[in-house]
Amino acid sequence: MLIQTLQTLFKRDLTSLKREINAYQNEAIVWSIEQQINNSAGNLCLHLIGNLNTYIGAEIGKTNYVRNRDLEFSAKNISKSELIQKIDETIAVVHQALDQLSEDDLETEYPLLVLDKKTPYGFFLVHLASHLAYHLGQISYHRRLLNA
Repeated sequence: MLIQTLQTLFKRDLTSLKREINAYQNEAIVWSIEQQINNSAGNLCLHLIGNLNTYIGAEIGKTNYVRNRDLEFSAKNISKSELIQKIDETIAVVHQALDQLSEDDLETEYPLLVLDKKTPYGFFLVHLASHLAYHLGQISYHRRLLNA
């Protein structure tokens, strides 16, 4: 049950991420930072894509994805269409990887130490879903503030 719930939530929030990126009227604003905003929507989008492809795609789905976390925050001026394509690919990777897990797997220890201590798969996947939602909210606020 939790696996299907997570698949639904990841798809919902990644689809919302696509809508947010697509809603920027001026593509350059996707990469803007102003006032006390430290990260652009584009960089947060790349961060979310890298995060999910690393911890779900590579680790669970065995996709061989190699993360470049520094690039997630330093890359600029990637087109909205390319970002949306990357989001679509991430939706598919997450769904396929989670299909490989059983409900029993959710109780076993996630193999990487990411947080302050080792956690079960279930806990870590819920953490990833809340991380996505957190940054999605930041992107939505960024768009409303700078897209006006």
